[in-house]
Amino acid sequence: MSEPQQKWTETIEDSHSLFDLKLKEVWKYKDLIYMFVKRDFVSSFKQTILGPVWFFINPIFTTLAYLIIFGNIAGLSTDGIPKVLFYLAGVMLWNYFSTCLTGTSSTFAGNAGIFGKVYFPRLVTPISVVISNLMRFGVQFLLFLAFWLYFLFNGEIQPNIWMFATPFLIILMAVFALGTGMIFSALTTKYKDLNMLLGFGVSLYMYATPVIYPISELKGIYKEIAYYNPLTGIFECFKYGWLGKGDFSVPMLGISTLIIFFILALGTVIFNKVEKTFMDTV
Repeated sequence: MSEPQQKWTETIEDSHSLFDLKLKEVWKYKDLIYMFVKRDFVSSFKQTILGPVWFFINPIFTTLAYLIIFGNIAGLSTDGIPKVLFYLAGVMLWNYFSTCLTGTSSTFAGNAGIFGKVYFPRLVTPISVVISNLMRFGVQFLLFLAFWLYFLFNGEIQPNIWMFATPFLIILMAVFALGTGMIFSALTTKYKDLNMLLGFGVSLYMYATPVIYPISELKGIYKEIAYYNPLTGIFECFKYGWLGKGDFSVPMLGISTLIIFFILALGTVIFNKVEKTFMDTV
């Protein structure tokens, strides 16, 4: 009597569209995403005394440094917004973007050992980075909210309806970091020098983004160029909505959105192309 024929439940193949993010397959591995997020959270504070308190310490000390250097010594304008709130908002948003970008950019190199032993959608790792950093952003947002309520009750800020666009702005930042990170993670498997360039470039990019200054401070061609920075529309919209002042416009946010999703599409193509052969070069 012949044995019953077994049927495969999963088929692994490399024949898929370069634009395909394979989100349906990623959803099947949601438990693995949870494990990666937990791993990142635990490893970040393993053998530390203060633990998650560092979530608060980092933005507080950075804000104080910006307040002294750029607010008092350099005398940069904040459009009449309380300086503490202005810098805290910028630091909080920038921390989320920069940590997501640097984390996703090391996806292949940092997980080569795992990738070589077991199959799972490679997009799981950069998505877990975005989610784990979202938890940190949430904690820092509570800190921002505490200061915001203080100045709100004192009548020093006038928020408006654009504050409710915050979830969309966070998604845009996450998508931008994910798309850019996928590009760098794919390229660094072959060109290791890009790791050094990325760290240097992220530091410079902060000064090209309205973190420590309002966009209204820029004039002429510099202001026109700043409008095409994908983060400009996000930062200005957040500050305009929560703090009530800023040089924000809907077209500015529209430009940011279009550029970000173009970068996501480009990152998806490069990531999917390199994914098939990266183990030979990493």
